[in-house]
Order: sequence, then structure tokens, then C-alpha cells
Amino acid sequence: MLSDGGSFMKGMVMGGLFCLVLSFLSSFSPSTEFTTEDHHHHHVKAASKEELKHLSDSHTQELLDQVRVSCIIMVQPSVLVYWATAIDTWAKHCDKAVFYTSESSKALEAIDLNEKDDWARLRKALKHAYDNAGDLRWFFVAQPTTFAIIENLKYLVLTKDPNEPFYLGNAMKSGELEYVALDSGIVLSYEALKRLVNVFEDEEKCPERGRALWKLGEDKQLAVCLKYSGVFAENGEDMHGKGLFNSKTVHTLISDSMKENPTNVVEGCCSDMAVTFNGMSPNQMQVLMFGVYRLRPYGHDFHDLVTFYPPEGSDND
Repeated sequence: MLSDGGSFMKGMVMGGLFCLVLSFLSSFSPSTEFTTEDHHHHHVKAASKEELKHLSDSHTQELLDQVRVSCIIMVQPSVLVYWATAIDTWAKHCDKAVFYTSESSKALEAIDLNEKDDWARLRKALKHAYDNAGDLRWFFVAQPTTFAIIENLKYLVLTKDPNEPFYLGNAMKSGELEYVALDSGIVLSYEALKRLVNVFEDEEKCPERGRALWKLGEDKQLAVCLKYSGVFAENGEDMHGKGLFNSKTVHTLISDSMKENPTNVVEGCCSDMAVTFNGMSPNQMQVLMFGVYRLRPYGHDFHDLVTFYPPEGSDND
């Protein structure tokens, strides 16, 4: 009898805990003062050649002057070789590239945030980037294992207004939460970053230390805080609807396409205007750097309507 009573009490306790968890989960849907009417874009595509042809020379030049990218690259001393490779390859094409680290390193220059928690460190990095933005109006957050083609990113946002709240990349969904995956790179317009920094001040909506029963990744934490600001995840795509932000390496994407599209591997692989690939080894980054910026098929002209010049004084390719 005593044993039955103990089992009954255990059942009561477990049932109560289960109800508590369900109650918490059902309440985890950030409500904001913004409505879905404020959300005008979900699939963000680059301008077509026809759209660019209709722009005046002065308007085109104005857009080119405006599309300058600040790269926020999150690193740690444990990934020193990736950090060094990013500096030597794609990061040279950013108009401004700042590396943010969890602890100081004598080997390479970075902003030491003295913070071990991934989300708290990302918050500090974004706040620092906002405070030091100057005239930069687009912000790209990346990991050191990501390879980015910044010119393709600039082309994607060329005709987009940075005074509108853009938050884009490889849009994913977790339950009811839509977020942009960090491993594929995250793009924020100035307006989106401004709203984010403002909501950082509200510990109820956007706590520096997460209070959930489970630990959310920093990209999901970011999405929650942005949602409170009326900013929603967008998927960056080319004119054909192909994603531009890839969570896999070029090798993996081509291998997958060889299995799934053996008669048209290149077309089935990825967009020829891709912005990012992820999971790259340092050697793979150097190979991709050569292929993207140095290898030239003689006599082949892509007839691009705009040209993105490297930042003044840079030693990029």
C-alpha cells in the first residue's frame, strides 16, 4: 500500500511538471506591437538585369555608393587557422571587417569581448558594430568556417533600402520561430540592426542570458529579439528562387547534385550567384578563392551591368 502511495505521488509530481512545461511552451511565442502588415518581404531576390537597365547612371552610382558592407566575424583562439584564412581570403572584400573573439589572442588582431557565452558575445559584437558603423549600412555576420562572396551579397541588396528592416540569409523554421541560420551567414540592414540594439535594452523581451528551460542557439535568440522589433527572417534567393546562402561546402553540394541530378549536375547544385558556403577547410577556402577571383576563362564575358570595386587601399584580389 505504501508503495502504491509513493507511485501515486511520483505520478502527481511528474504530471504537474509536464503541465508546467506545456504551459511554458505554449506561451513561448513573442508578441509584438507590430503586425504582419509591417512585413513586406519574405523571399528577397536580387534585381534582374531588366530592372538595372531602367536605372539612370546617377541612380546606379548612388546605389553603388550606398552598398558598403561591414563584416562581423565571430572567432575564437581555438580556430586560429580558420581565422587567419578568412583574413587572407574573402574578408578582404568587405568594406570593413572586424573579428570578434571570446578571449584575446596575440597572434591576430581582434576585438576581445571577454565573453564565453555565444549569445552574449554576439550581442556585444552587434552593439559594437552598430556604434562604429559610420556610413556603413549593411552588416554581414559570419563564422570563420564560412566563405563569402561579398560582391554577390552587394548585388543581392543593391536596390534594397537599408532604412527598411532586412534580416536575411538561409531562412529556417524551428517550431513557430523563423530564423536565419548563422552557419550560412546573416545579413542585417542598418534599420534592422538599429531596432535590435534598441530591444537589447529590454531584458524582458531580449535577455542577455536566456531564461528558457532549454538553451537556444545564438541565431535563434537573435530571431526572437528581432521578432519583438517587428523584423522577420527572409530567405535570400536568386531570380530562379535558388537559395544564395549555403550551409554546406561546394564539394558536398556538387556531390549531392551528382546523385540527385546526374544529367545536369551544375544546374542542380547551387546558384551561380551564391553568397556563402559553409564548413570549408582552410585549404578549400584557398581553392575557392582562386576559382572565384583569379581563374579567368579567356574571351568569356558575363556582361554584368554594375561593377563592385574593392575597398580603397585594400590588398584584395
